[in-house]
Amino acid sequence: MVTVATRDVFSAEELARLRGFPEITRAELIRYFTLTRSDEAFVRKFHGGANVLGASVQLASLPWLGFVPDEVTAAPAPAVERLAERLDIPTAEFAGYGQREQTRTEHLREVLGYAGWRVLDRPGWKEIDEFLFARAMEHESAKLLFRQACEYLRSEQVIRPGVVSLLEHVASARERAKK
Repeated sequence: MVTVATRDVFSAEELARLRGFPEITRAELIRYFTLTRSDEAFVRKFHGGANVLGASVQLASLPWLGFVPDEVTAAPAPAVERLAERLDIPTAEFAGYGQREQTRTEHLREVLGYAGWRVLDRPGWKEIDEFLFARAMEHESAKLLFRQACEYLRSEQVIRPGVVSLLEHVASARERAKK
């Protein structure tokens, strides 16, 4: 595996944006942060308002971003407010969500199963490597390849791996394409 310095591809600001929540548009707010009845029934199985809101933010973030940022409570306020209103839970309860990393991880595992998303496994990495190689034959831009991989993963309902991991695969595809 080719080691890639993330600073060579993305600035510190860009990396922070790729790992966290971006600002949300009104269209994104409506599209991704509107719960269906079955979504609401699913998130209500979690105990306590903070957990219900946390799970609902995770559920809405997956199709929006293709992953769930580690700092779930950093979700855009309008998104949390929209979900809190729908669920009739005071927004302030969200601040206490996921103080234990294990809670966030367990909730995410359940959210992935409910939403039909999956984590990249070994065959999935091989598939993404071939996807990247085919595009690297046409494009050299690491940023473009990274974004294409993210779009592909989201379309396949595969949670995006960490930025560095994915960038290492981008670098490998670029090296392979140069040969």
